Amino acid sequence: MTPSSQTDATDRAARRLLTAAETGTPCPPVRDVIGATDVDAAYAVQERLTAARVAGGATIVGRKVGLTSPAVQAQLGVDRPDFGVLFDDMDATGDGRIRAGRLLQPRIEAEVAFVLGADLADGDLGPDQVRAAVAYAVASLEIVDSRVAGWDITFGDTVADNASSGMFVLGADRVPLADFSPVAVEMEMALNGRVVSTGTGAACLGDPLAALAWLAHAARDHGRPLLAGQVVLSGALGPMVPVAAGDTVEATLTGLGKVGVTFDATNGDDS
Repeated sequence: MTPSSQTDATDRAARRLLTAAETGTPCPPVRDVIGATDVDAAYAVQERLTAARVAGGATIVGRKVGLTSPAVQAQLGVDRPDFGVLFDDMDATGDGRIRAGRLLQPRIEAEVAFVLGADLADGDLGPDQVRAAVAYAVASLEIVDSRVAGWDITFGDTVADNASSGMFVLGADRVPLADFSPVAVEMEMALNGRVVSTGTGAACLGDPLAALAWLAHAARDHGRPLLAGQVVLSGALGPMVPVAAGDTVEATLTGLGKVGVTFDATNGDDS
């Protein structure tokens, strides 16, 4: 593919996903434009979408790591995680309520989130440096969403679509790593009072801190290193579950406490 045709493919894929987000109508996959496994092309589309969001006034507040489960990697035929960008308007931590209508095809999963106290831009980004950069950990819920109709995605589709990011909610308990071992966490998530997902820290690339280390390298390699103050959603600890208007979800993570969210059916603002 020539440079000009690569640029054209990136533009076409980005426009397709942007239109789906703006209209609330899921679109066909973009793999017919950029390929199913072309990592560079997929991240080029994601970067184009990120630039459009920032130009529209959104602020980058962190990253999310996806595809941390070996089972999900096998399903999509890949052997690596991916990452997406978190924007300020994706954060529903305030009152833990989300207007369901702003999402297209939401699913939810519980994760360990890290808030950074130092940049991860220089140095070897080894385990000690990555661990020392964490200010604290919190329980979190990630609401994943896909602009691709029917979640008909390959690796290229999900990466291009900002790693199927939607929204997120952070718990209230801020726990330093000196008081908490991410790999040892046990998670239980309930939908409308019924337990629907369980898991452990080991389900996330073997250790959520390993996911953070992978992301630190990947983000720097792509020219947007992790910075102090940013939030990192490190990856699902158990199966994700579809949600709809009227649902309430609460997760408990040992050592980090609880985090919950309700999906409102009412009209209103975009919170």
